[in-house]
Amino acid sequence: MTRTSDSQPPAPNTGWAQPSRRTFLGGAAAGTVGVLGTVYAGRATAGGQAPGAVFRHGVASGDPLPDRVILWTRITPTDDATPGSGRGSATSVAWEVATDPGFAAVVSSGTAATSPASDLTVKVDAGGLAPNTLYHYRFRVVSGSAAGAVSPTGQTKTAPATAADVARVRFGVVSCANWEAGYFSAYRHLAAQPDLDAIVHLGDYIYEYGVGEYGGHDGTVRAHQPAHDIVSLADYRIRHGQYKSDSDLQSAHLNVPWICTWDDHESANDSYASGAENHTAAEGDWFVRKANSEQAYFEWMPVRPESDASGRHIYRRLRFGNLLELSMLDLRTYRSKQQSMTSAKTDDPSATIAGAAQMSWLTNGIVSSPTTWQIIGNPVMISPILIPPLEPGTTAALTELLGVPNAGIPLNSDAWDGYTADRKRLYQALHDNNVENAVFITGDIHMSFACDLPVDAANYPGAGTVGTELVVTSVTSNNVDDIVGVPEYTAGAAAAGALTTINHHLRWVDTDAHGYAVLTVTPAATQMDWFFITSREDPGSGQRYAQSWRVPNGARHVQPAPGPALT
Repeated sequence: MTRTSDSQPPAPNTGWAQPSRRTFLGGAAAGTVGVLGTVYAGRATAGGQAPGAVFRHGVASGDPLPDRVILWTRITPTDDATPGSGRGSATSVAWEVATDPGFAAVVSSGTAATSPASDLTVKVDAGGLAPNTLYHYRFRVVSGSAAGAVSPTGQTKTAPATAADVARVRFGVVSCANWEAGYFSAYRHLAAQPDLDAIVHLGDYIYEYGVGEYGGHDGTVRAHQPAHDIVSLADYRIRHGQYKSDSDLQSAHLNVPWICTWDDHESANDSYASGAENHTAAEGDWFVRKANSEQAYFEWMPVRPESDASGRHIYRRLRFGNLLELSMLDLRTYRSKQQSMTSAKTDDPSATIAGAAQMSWLTNGIVSSPTTWQIIGNPVMISPILIPPLEPGTTAALTELLGVPNAGIPLNSDAWDGYTADRKRLYQALHDNNVENAVFITGDIHMSFACDLPVDAANYPGAGTVGTELVVTSVTSNNVDDIVGVPEYTAGAAAAGALTTINHHLRWVDTDAHGYAVLTVTPAATQMDWFFITSREDPGSGQRYAQSWRVPNGARHVQPAPGPALT
């Protein structure tokens, strides 16, 4: 994205102390978390810290499969062993998974080693689990100065069996959480949503900028660490550690598995295969910086990357019975360099946003999917947003004369609008194979949209549609009113009206609010409910329900829904 758009019951006394939700969420609102949890069996550890301080970055789980799930934590054995410091010694950590919060029925367990080489993070792929089952998990340090320290107890859930009949899946959906722009109240409210199977994060989990470099009109609410633009491996580790210190973010990770992909700010703004807008020669080799960002991401995030002959990659597909497949995309690592929004090169057939291998994987997976729904976790918008859309049959001479893209001038060439040939190939595959239920869920743009995906934006709805797109706003990152510096729904209301007037396939737009969404998928329909926070500057911000849009099975159109899927 460019700079301008861009409760658990108490456990019996088993020797592992169970922290209360109040204790766990008791970190300071600014995100500096002190002692989280309780003292193991009433004692401090040998190093003088309470176990909550040892596990000060919380616990997390992710990428649920029918028989396994990723479990994550980080230990801080001594106060100086902070993220990115390189301090601390090799340590052994035990982990347990149980069907009850008191851990009387442990079903999977083991030990894992960590050291400063992995920034003292712990990530295990806990197997031997049953499908569609709620589990509790925890970690315990078994060696070194912090031996005996016990983590908060997390809760996670496996995916349904591959062939299971599934009546409903609910995902929380989030994107674009800039620490400096405000507090993460949206995560706290999302954590309280009922019956979530997972939280899908569509990118920009962290931001790479130095203090004040991405602030906008209202300035910096809380300062980044380190203070400079992050480049080195230590820098990225420090930044991930800062974000994971936020109590609201920890609350969202505590009880629900996450399914994540990255966008650009996990490395650098407007990144592409060989560089980024926010990267200069003075910052060294781009590929070294990108490798640093990826290493820190894989250390700090509960993700299970896949591997093939070309190496490790983050694009991957998770299945939830016969109801849906979720394809998570990486639209930064393989893309061609972005063109300006008025350049006809956005129509270049050789330009790619996904790369050939990922595009083949995506299209083949969608068109051959055996599930009712194909949900695509899409970091940047695929719906065309054009100024104006020009119909090629009658305006070919004009577009050639002006040297603008045939499909019109895109609002944001950093999205799929800058790679129209890739989008056309994907749309053609959806159309030719009569794919009925492709729903793209998207982040990045810091606004909310409900869209149809038109075969031809200039001939909508006459030319038909190939799918739909539901776009979540930012957790905190600047949107229209923040950038202009005006109250909500003043300039933004006019902008939303202009966008929908010109682009008829954009059925609803909100340009100003921050928050999150909940996606509910059933055999009959897929529905997204949007919830907005009252104020990103207020650490105790409330929330409000905003809108719901649904896609009936086989319709390929969004339509307004009367209220949230669950109340």
